Amino acid sequence: MRKRILFVSENVTLAQVVRLVVLARALGSAAYEVHFASADFPELVFAGTDFTRHRIETLSAQQAEQALRAGRRLYEKSTLLRYIAAETRLLREVRPELVVSDFRWTVPTSAALCGVPSVVLINAYWSPFAPRERFPVPDHPILRWLGESLTEQYFPRAVPRVFQHFAEPLNAARQKHGLPPVGSLLEVLTHGDYTLYPDHPWLTPVQQAPDSHQFIGPVLWQPDVGDDGLPLDESGGQPLVYVTLGSSGSAELLPLLIDVLATLPVTAIVATAGRARLAGLPRNVVAREFVRGAEVARRARLVISNGGSTTGYQALNEGTPVLGLPSNFDQYLATEAIVRAGAGRCIKARQASPQALRSSIMDLLDDDSTRAAARRVAASFDEQDSASAFRTLVHRATADGERATADGGRQQEDQSPERSVRNSAH
Repeated sequence: MRKRILFVSENVTLAQVVRLVVLARALGSAAYEVHFASADFPELVFAGTDFTRHRIETLSAQQAEQALRAGRRLYEKSTLLRYIAAETRLLREVRPELVVSDFRWTVPTSAALCGVPSVVLINAYWSPFAPRERFPVPDHPILRWLGESLTEQYFPRAVPRVFQHFAEPLNAARQKHGLPPVGSLLEVLTHGDYTLYPDHPWLTPVQQAPDSHQFIGPVLWQPDVGDDGLPLDESGGQPLVYVTLGSSGSAELLPLLIDVLATLPVTAIVATAGRARLAGLPRNVVAREFVRGAEVARRARLVISNGGSTTGYQALNEGTPVLGLPSNFDQYLATEAIVRAGAGRCIKARQASPQALRSSIMDLLDDDSTRAAARRVAASFDEQDSASAFRTLVHRATADGERATADGGRQQEDQSPERSVRNSAH
């Protein structure tokens, strides 16, 4: 009999949806019945799947972007209580053996209330077990008041309070349901019965994480679109540059980037992700809404992105260096890891200028050491198979759940309140 697995995704960026779709596809329909809950189901992502789909309220990309740019937290208690109510209804309707989520903060709480084991997908640079000296300063309104230097000086002191502030609504919602607080933001993001890092430990290490935390390797995706008319072969000795700021980068930088690329001896392919209408393009620039990113990155000499892990890892998997233009917290953390590995450079989105972009692009096109570092990262990525690792985890997690059910909730290896609720529910 097939085991039923429920995937629940927030829709803040397309990356959260596609990562879960890639993993859900990896399970195979012979052994698993996949249910997928999200606000939207773009056919570009879901084409060819036989998932049972469920619509569920999620935060929109526009709401998330507005909140982050204003320095506000993403969720308030009332929103999270609505999320929990919707998720518990869905869990009781679907009755899955396991629920898997990506950036859906409430799912582990809802799963505990319904007696279902939960898996959380989150990049390792968000882990409370990741070694770090400081957090980078994202684009934030405070920069307009204090300036770059003072913000860099005082931001590290504010981080603990900021993270606690962001986590407070979830902890309050859990208290409403009789569950203890999880902790600060890093604990909230990584909280679940199983925590999966779609990264490589060499690139984004963690230290002394519990056994329930596991690296599975990058989860890579590219859309199934044609490449008609794309200049994928270098001609006239001009290197190819691939540009995409994804669904969450600073789209207002695209015109600036195109103006800079127009002055350089390169051919550029730009993927807009449907966020910009570009007219009057220079002769050496071609734009599409979506392209097969892995194939373009493989042919490119350089990939320019928002610095996040989605395109960043796609580029590094092909051994291609990255120029990251981060604006939000996640993008800065991913870019830091890439720069630390020597496989790319960073220009803060708020500091991007024609001179800085032109200089960095030309330097990276001729930088053999950065290309060699990108190839080393690609070799490390080859060591991991995220699909296989995920299937193994799902088999283990569902088997653990079956044993817990058979024991009637008497297993003692995990005495957390969530596990106690789950066992009593069975």
